Formats: sequence, structure tokens, C-alpha cells
Amino acid sequence: MSEEEEPGWEVDPDDEWGLAVITTVGRQLKLRREARGMRAGDFGRAAGYGEDMVYKIESGKRIPRPEYLDKADRILDAGGLLAAMKEDVEKVRYPKKVRDLAEVEARAVEYGVYVCSSIHGLLQTPEHARALLECWQPAYAPNDLERRVAARTARQSIFERLPAPALSFVLEEATLRRRVGGTMVRQQQLERLLEIGRLNNVTLQVMPLDSPPHPGMSGRIELLKFEDGTAVGRSDGAFNGRPVSNLRELRVLELRYGTIRAQALRPQESLALIEHLLGET
Repeated sequence: MSEEEEPGWEVDPDDEWGLAVITTVGRQLKLRREARGMRAGDFGRAAGYGEDMVYKIESGKRIPRPEYLDKADRILDAGGLLAAMKEDVEKVRYPKKVRDLAEVEARAVEYGVYVCSSIHGLLQTPEHARALLECWQPAYAPNDLERRVAARTARQSIFERLPAPALSFVLEEATLRRRVGGTMVRQQQLERLLEIGRLNNVTLQVMPLDSPPHPGMSGRIELLKFEDGTAVGRSDGAFNGRPVSNLRELRVLELRYGTIRAQALRPQESLALIEHLLGET
């Protein structure tokens, strides 16, 4: 599919850094093209893109895809200078909110999270994430939907970090039973949970359907601890959902999260339940 048929990504309007990066990249592409004495239409035909898309990228209105920069580098004989911009462009392609979240997660040495309405994004397969996003209203444009799926998947590099952070997840059994996507999507998602749940640095627990009321029923709880001893937490049901970092408020969230983990199934019991659900698919 050509760039004209599937346009480059748009930059979030509130992403000042992203706008600056893409504006600079577009300017460099234009200067290089003009230095070679090539018109936008001629470059577009050589690269396989429409002239209108070339103008949009050069004016900073669209984020170029990696293959666009590779072709531009070759056609304009840039000696790798244009292709080298892919690293910065790769960062900008994700929504600012997701990028900021990934940055915090990447610094954490401990990360504990309880979610009540869905499988946590770090645990989702791309197919499961796509099925969830497809039901969003108002609907995402196809290009924006794929961008968000890619951003969610990219955050999962946290499982490849060395030294590995200590990760703890508590999921509701109801979310595991919800039929998101088709049978194959559900099977792949349950298999992914089993794979992650067996990692040495991961504790995966399930809150059973027949559990008594617990402190997480008002929404998500997140706790992140960093190497310098600082921490940050957030809960939908406490402190107006805002991030907190002072000791008193963190203790409240730690108490709630600890209670949730104590009421949930033990890790081995949780994996056994997931295996049982997989057998039912």
C-alpha cells in the first residue's frame, strides 16, 4: 500500500516536541530535494508517493514512515543523513500520552498494577489491543487505530529490560472471560498471559469472580518505584485520580494494592485458571 493510500501519521497538536521534530525533518527533506534540483512531483513519482503527500511531510503536517526516509535518502543521495532521522521520527509516531507513560515505565524498578475492566496494555497481544480499540466510540480512523496498537505494543519492551524490573499484575477473572476478538484472538491472548506469568520477574494474579468486595472496585491502581528510592502512584478511586508521590498518599495506595493481592488467587492458582480458560476456547 502506498503512502498516498495510507497517509503518514499526524502529530498530536499538543505535542510541542513532536511538532518541532517533524517540522525539522520536513524542512531537511525539502532542502535536500531542492538542492538536488528535483520537484516535489518528480520526487513523489520516484519514491512511489503522491505529490500532495510529499508536500504534507515537508511542511510538517504528516509524520513520514521509516520507508519514506529510506527512499528519500537513496533518491536524494543523502549518504544516510535522512535515514538517520528515523530514530527521532520513531519516537514521535506514538501519541504523546503513550510516550510519556512508556518513559515512566522504562525507569521503574518495581511496577504493580491492578486493572478491573480490561487486560492491562502491557499484557495485550496486538490482535487483542486492536479488537479493543475497534469498539471505541467515536471510532478511530484506521490509520490512527494502527498507530495506537503499535504504541501499545512498543511499551512491552519493558519485558526485555536488563536488569529486569519486578512486575506485578492483578486482573479480574471477568476480563479474561470477556470474548474480545474471535476465538483465535482469545487463545493467543490467554497464551500470552501464561507466557508472561511464568517469567521470573513477573507475578500475575487473578481476582476470582466469587471474591468478596475489595479496595480496587473503584478502579485501576498503579504503583511505580524507581532506583533512586522515589515512587509514584495513581488510583481511579483516590486523590481524584491524579498521580501522587508523597509518602502518606503512597502508603494509602500500597495498603489498597496489598489488600487486593492478598484477596486474589495465588500466582500458581491464577495460571491454572488461565490454562483452564484456554482449554475452554
